[in-house]
Amino acid sequence: MESEANNLNLIELINLKYYKFKKMIEKECKNSYNIFITNSEWLVIYLIYGKQPTISEIAQQVNITRQATHKCIKALNSKGIITINNVVNNNKKKCLKLTPLGERLFLENNMFKEAVERDLAEQIGLENLNLLKSLLKKI
Repeated sequence: MESEANNLNLIELINLKYYKFKKMIEKECKNSYNIFITNSEWLVIYLIYGKQPTISEIAQQVNITRQATHKCIKALNSKGIITINNVVNNNKKKCLKLTPLGERLFLENNMFKEAVERDLAEQIGLENLNLLKSLLKKI
């Protein structure tokens, strides 16, 4: 694997590491809750956490079609991760809220990411980790 990684360009390396990370998260979710959550669904979960946005607000923030956004929201609702409620004084608009399961998934996912970041800091050093984060923010 190491020799294969030496032949990859920057984008391929980032993609490879991201894919590996997402697979670890999928495995954790599957083992703990027997739930599969797509990348788009995770994005929606992150946008909902701590707020009660409307469906249209979420659709504007994600980089997927409105139809795909509705499909994603419907899937999260059927998995018991979010609830869909009417906006007060407006029966046309719907707002989204994480269920206790959704909040638990969000918090555990964040703890998992922090643990991965700590492991990475141990491997490459905190200074290099901060430099990497700084460089990635610039592009």
